[in-house]
Amino acid sequence: MTLDKLTITPPAHPLSGKVSPPGSKSITNRALLLAGLAKGESRLTGALKSDDTLYMAEALRAMGVEVEEPDATTFLVRSSGELKAPKEPLFLGNAGTATRFLTAAVALARGRFVVDGDAHMRKRPIRPLVDALASLGVAIEAPTGCPPVTIDAVGAFKSHRVVIDAGLSSQYVSAILMAAALADAPFEIELAGAEIGARGYIDLTLAAMRAFGAKVEQPTPAVWRVEPTGYTATDFHIEPDASAATYLWGMEVLTGGSIDIGTPAADFTQPDAEAYKVIAAFPHMPAVIDGSQMQDAIPTIAVLAAFNETPVRFVGIANLRVKECDRIRALSLGLNGIRPGLADEEGDDLIVHADPALAGTCHPARIDTFADHRIAMSFALAGLKVAGIAILDPDCVGKTYPAYWDALKSLGVSFIREAA
Repeated sequence: MTLDKLTITPPAHPLSGKVSPPGSKSITNRALLLAGLAKGESRLTGALKSDDTLYMAEALRAMGVEVEEPDATTFLVRSSGELKAPKEPLFLGNAGTATRFLTAAVALARGRFVVDGDAHMRKRPIRPLVDALASLGVAIEAPTGCPPVTIDAVGAFKSHRVVIDAGLSSQYVSAILMAAALADAPFEIELAGAEIGARGYIDLTLAAMRAFGAKVEQPTPAVWRVEPTGYTATDFHIEPDASAATYLWGMEVLTGGSIDIGTPAADFTQPDAEAYKVIAAFPHMPAVIDGSQMQDAIPTIAVLAAFNETPVRFVGIANLRVKECDRIRALSLGLNGIRPGLADEEGDDLIVHADPALAGTCHPARIDTFADHRIAMSFALAGLKVAGIAILDPDCVGKTYPAYWDALKSLGVSFIREAA
């Protein structure tokens, strides 16, 4: 298959204007699932329509849930409150949220469910979640430790307490939390160890669960107790995507412009919004940045760091190696493709050797995105300051921000698109 490349022309002016980021992917997929598990009709407004969320919506339809899309940012979900075994495997592309959340949710349905994805998803680990569900008596198999996952569900857990390792991803905890409200008795979830990937995303899960009628307590930082309330259909508004906002914040500081995204940074509830403080410090970002609680913002900040006044070391980012691609490696390769020696990997740390003199130069570089939307969108920032930056497979941004290139064009950025 021949892929396109998109070569950006650095603008000769600051980027200014108004751009509305899409709805939050993380919140949209949580709300879609909870609406599918709730009896009645739910209206989700401000929602993201992208590959990841449309895979979730289609999977729900395959399990007997009615999902309508009356406009570009609304889902209307009608459900009996039960997920029915589909005739075919649930194909979820490379949508990590949909894959992990549904794996736990269908464990409390009845029948055989196969949760699968594309070649990239089949390399993303799900073993900790599979092991946790197996400990609850669920008949579940994932021979490779990655999708496909086969679940033979009998409508109940055999235990009401689970210990789960969330060191690789907080999504494992979120998945079981959302399923737990459907159990037939109070349910307790405990972390194995203190490490957890991006704890702030669990707060998003809890907020969405409570909006749909769940009752959850957290007696300690490592324990959650969920009452067997089930879910109640409701109308739910989804805030803009903070991860998407990071690219716009980055464009603003990199070009000295002023971009109105319609939502103040302080109003976001998503953990990636913490990146605003770091981005706002450009070109004097700190020497060490801990990315553990804002993982999806790190590609944005790492590309910005190439133009910072001083070098930046990124720590707490080991989980980036098991995202849509190995993002640490992809960032290192892309930055060094622009200028050899611009980045180093030290274990799971990424060091970006800042070089503000890059701005205004020409360094032809073909950026391999590895089909990862965040790599494509982040390296577009480099193209605003360095001529010759070509983004391979630019359409991969459709995973979370289908209108990304249109947003750049609306700000006055020009680019050439051609066969790679």
